[in-house]
Amino acid sequence: MYVFLNSPGYSYDVHSLVKAFYPGEDVKIVYDMPEKEYISVYVSSGDIKKDDRASGIIRVTAFLTDDTVAKEDRYDDLTRSDIKNILKRTLYAVLSEVTGKKLPWGTMTGIRPVKVPMKLIRQGGSDDHIASYMRSVYLCSDEKIKLATGIAHREADIIDSLSGNGFGLYIGIPFCPTTCMYCSFSSYPIAMWKGRTDEYLDALKKELDMYSLQYSGRCADAVYIGGGTPTTLSADQLADLIGYVRMRFDLSKLREFTVEAGRPDSITDEKLRTLKQNGVDRISINPQTMNQATLDLIGRRHTVEDVYTAFDKARNAGFSNINMDLIIGLPGEDETDVSCTFDRIRELGPDSLTVHSLAIKRAAAMAGFLEDHPDITSTNTPEMMKAADECARSLDLKPYYLYRQKNMSGNLENVGYAREGCFGIYNVIIMEETEDIAAAGAATIAKRVFANDRIERFANVKDVKLYIERIDETIERKKAWE
Repeated sequence: MYVFLNSPGYSYDVHSLVKAFYPGEDVKIVYDMPEKEYISVYVSSGDIKKDDRASGIIRVTAFLTDDTVAKEDRYDDLTRSDIKNILKRTLYAVLSEVTGKKLPWGTMTGIRPVKVPMKLIRQGGSDDHIASYMRSVYLCSDEKIKLATGIAHREADIIDSLSGNGFGLYIGIPFCPTTCMYCSFSSYPIAMWKGRTDEYLDALKKELDMYSLQYSGRCADAVYIGGGTPTTLSADQLADLIGYVRMRFDLSKLREFTVEAGRPDSITDEKLRTLKQNGVDRISINPQTMNQATLDLIGRRHTVEDVYTAFDKARNAGFSNINMDLIIGLPGEDETDVSCTFDRIRELGPDSLTVHSLAIKRAAAMAGFLEDHPDITSTNTPEMMKAADECARSLDLKPYYLYRQKNMSGNLENVGYAREGCFGIYNVIIMEETEDIAAAGAATIAKRVFANDRIERFANVKDVKLYIERIDETIERKKAWE
């Protein structure tokens, strides 16, 4: 599908919104008039700088069917941001008429929609004002406005309870028992690195040493060891890594220490005891689905019964804050399959539940699989997400953080639910970008948050071998980043 655009500065926003209406299409922005069916987007003032103002006309025309659909709007002395929002609303109106669709998030295509109500709350806006603003500016549905606003209030309370000068520490362990079909993260089957994981951990400690100096005098609010699957490490390696973190960083005001245990086939009694004895107070056990046929299809290589066993072991080890991750939209699953998963989750009763809408990335094996098997579909529906919400609320779990991704099934969202007192601190600070993230390990992204809302990011190399080889170079570059 071609989109003819006269103003390249709006290409990202135009592409994202068209893709939301046509998720299966290869959408291309072009600057020469196409000969085939296309959408024309015209902004009379062209590209302007962020702080400049302009007046003019926006005209969107869809030449996609026998009946041409066109909409036009005017703007007078507006900033680039305001012009962009009018452009997106005009484009939305055309696409909605052509497709017969309405998007639950309206014109919002960014990954952090909760930032909008959060900003208005900080400005003293009432819930009614927030609803009116999100409805008129972004064409958001009432359901999503209510969800985002409720989460924003919870996040604001969490952020206000933090020390004010803290930071989040993320440690990436990029190894897994096997690679799942849907995964696009940089992870490596642990068998490939058998006997060599200590090389990675040694490099990791060097990076942690550097951060401990940079953040001397500041206390971590949250530590999150993720991956990958951190529990592919041995119990001794986990104890050594966590002990090193405790030795090198001030954790006197730490609110949360999470280890993403993840795959139930990597969890043992010994590892759980090690985590508990070393002060880890939150873990994740992530089945993704509780249907065996789907687990087999996506390459999980564990059973539903393994999930029950791992969960019971974690409870017996004394963990009272256990998260479980689920994915809605896995191939071949329908509403009956999803309902079965939630019935089994109710039996377990986790303390938090993170519900993901499947986002199919080009790097994931699933993208090719679905192309080769058109008879197997990947579907998410509002009804499935409603079932997730009902399951969470039946367990007295409340939504506390939310984010979206590109190519997300059903154009929906990922939502984290938790009991009072079990909200994931790290999840909130990384979503709302309220404080630095010191991220160590291959494929991790560190983040600096400045007083003027400026944010800088530093991405480590993704390849484990290169991370180890270049660790000294990485450290020198990060020192210069101070």
